[in-house]
Amino acid sequence: MAVPEEESSIHKPPTVPRPDKEPAVNGAADEDDDDDVVFGDDEEEEEEEEEEEEQRVTQESTMRSARARMESLFRRLSTERVPLRVHDVIVKGNTKTKDSVIEAEIEGLKHIGTVQELLQAATVANTRLHGLGIFQAVHITLEAGPHELPGTANVIVEVVETKSPFSGDFGIYTKPGVRSWILEGSARLKNLFGYGDMWDGSLSYSWDQASEVSAGVSLPRFKRLVTPVMARVTLLSQDWLKFSSYKERSLGLSLGLLSLKNHAVEYNVSWRMLSDPSQMSSRSVRRQLGHGLLSSVKYIFKVDRRNSPLRPTRGYAFVSTSQISGIVPDYRSVRFFRQEFDLRCALPLGFYNTALNFGISTGVIFPWGSGFLKTPSSLPERFFLGGNSSPVCTLGGPTSLWGFKTRGLGPAEPRREVRGNGNDENSGTDFLGGDLAVTAFTDLSFDLPLRVLREAGIHGHTFACAGSLTKLTENAFRNLSFQKFRDSFRTSAGVGIIVPTKLFRMEVSFLDGGMVVEKQRWLLKEEEAAAAADDRVLEEHGVMLLNQEVNYCYILKQLEHDRGKTGVQFSFSSPL
Repeated sequence: MAVPEEESSIHKPPTVPRPDKEPAVNGAADEDDDDDVVFGDDEEEEEEEEEEEEQRVTQESTMRSARARMESLFRRLSTERVPLRVHDVIVKGNTKTKDSVIEAEIEGLKHIGTVQELLQAATVANTRLHGLGIFQAVHITLEAGPHELPGTANVIVEVVETKSPFSGDFGIYTKPGVRSWILEGSARLKNLFGYGDMWDGSLSYSWDQASEVSAGVSLPRFKRLVTPVMARVTLLSQDWLKFSSYKERSLGLSLGLLSLKNHAVEYNVSWRMLSDPSQMSSRSVRRQLGHGLLSSVKYIFKVDRRNSPLRPTRGYAFVSTSQISGIVPDYRSVRFFRQEFDLRCALPLGFYNTALNFGISTGVIFPWGSGFLKTPSSLPERFFLGGNSSPVCTLGGPTSLWGFKTRGLGPAEPRREVRGNGNDENSGTDFLGGDLAVTAFTDLSFDLPLRVLREAGIHGHTFACAGSLTKLTENAFRNLSFQKFRDSFRTSAGVGIIVPTKLFRMEVSFLDGGMVVEKQRWLLKEEEAAAAADDRVLEEHGVMLLNQEVNYCYILKQLEHDRGKTGVQFSFSSPL
C-alpha cells in the first residue's frame, strides 16, 4: 500500500534549508519544505506544554512539601519544647532614637532557650516598643543563625520613627454627678533628645469646680535604669464651696520613683492653701484654713485579673494604696498616714452572659506626731463618699455610692449663720468627710433579649450598695462601737441599662510647619483594652473607655443631712 507523501513526511526528521541550497525546481519541493516547517512548530509547542506541566508539578510538590514541613513544625512546637538560642539582635531604622532605649525594651529576647520563649518575648518586645509612643511601626523578624552555629537565630528589630514630634488633643465632657462641664487639652513633644523622652503640658478647666495646669516629662528605662522615671509640676485649683465651704489651691511636684507591672512608688511635695471667700464656713473648716506643706510617699500595689474593665464577667482585682505624709521637718508640714484597700470579684453564672460582681473598699486616715490623738486629720485628704460612678469600673478606694450626690453623706456641720433684717438664717451644711470609710456593693449584669442590643454591647444590671463614713480623730474613736458603726451605713438599690460609649479623640499634629487635624476613633475592643496593662498603651491608641448608665435608684436608708435621692439618674463611668 502506497503512503502519500504528506503522511510519510511525518516520519521524517525536520529539515532546515541551508543558505547554499538551490531553490526547488517544482512546487512539490516547496510543499515539502512548508510541511517540514509546520511540523517543527507543533513539536516545539508540545515541548513547551510538557515543560509547563513539569514546572506545575514541581511547584505543587514544593508547596506540598513546604506545607508538610510547616505542619510538622507546628505539631512539634505544640507538643515539645524546641531548643533555640539567640545569636544576635540587630536594630535598624532608628535615626534619632538611641540604641540603648530600644535595647532596654528588647532585653528579654537575649535570654531565651526555646522557640516558644522567643515568640513570646518578641510579642512582649513589640508591645513595649509601641508603648513608648515614639515609633510609627515596629517589625520584628526572626532569621536562622550562622551555619557554623546550629540551633541559633538572629532577631532583626526594624522601627519606623514618627514623622512629627509634636501632637496634641482636646475634648469636652460632662460630669452629671456634679453637674459640671470639663474642658481638657494637652500638647506633647516626643523624643526630643532621642532617649524616648516625652514632654507634655495639659490644661483642664471645669466650670464652677476645678482647674489644673500641669507640665511633665517621662523617660523610659534605659541603660542602668530599672524603671521609667516621671516628673510633673502641677498648679491645681479646686472649688468645694458648694459642698464644704472652702477652695483649695496648690503648687506641687510629683516624681515617679518606681513603676513596675504591679508596683509603683511616688513622691509628692506641694505647697497648699485653703481659703473661704464666702466667709460662711463651719467652725471645723475654719480651723483648717491657711497654708500647709504636703510632702508624702505613696506606694501602690495593683493586680487586675478581670477579663474586661467595663463589664467584667470573670476574674478579680485588688488594689492597696499606702501613703505617709510629713517626712519634711517643718512645722507647717501635714502629717498623716492613709491606707486604702479595694477588692473586686466577678463570677460568671453561665446563662445570658450573666455575671455577679461584688466588691468591698475600705480606707482609713490618721494623723501622727506629737498630740496626734487630739489632732484632726487633714480636710482635703479625708474620705468623701457619693457620686453615681459605677464601683464596678472604678478602682482606687471607697468613693462611689449609687443614689447619693458628690460629698453627699457623712459627718456634717452647720455653716455660719447669716444675721440680717432681725432674722437668723442657716446658710447650709458643710460635709466634713470621714477618717474611716467602708463601701460594699453587689451587681448582677445580664444581656438584654433583643439581638441588636446585644451586638451593640448594651446590657442591663441590678445593684445594691452600702457605705459608711466615720470620724476617728480628736478621740472620737473612743465613742465608736459596733452598734454605732453598723447604724452608720447608708444603703441603696436599683436597676438600670448600661450603654458602652465609643468616643473619638481629636488629634492635632504638626508636620513640616503645617497642621494636620485627624479623628482617631476607638478601635480597641474591651478585651484588648483589658489586656493592655500599661496606661501608656491605652493613651497612645487614643482609647477612652466609658460606660453611660441610666439607673433607677431607690434609697433604702439615709441619715440626717444626707443628700440621697430616689429616681432616675444618669452617669458616666470609666476604669481610668
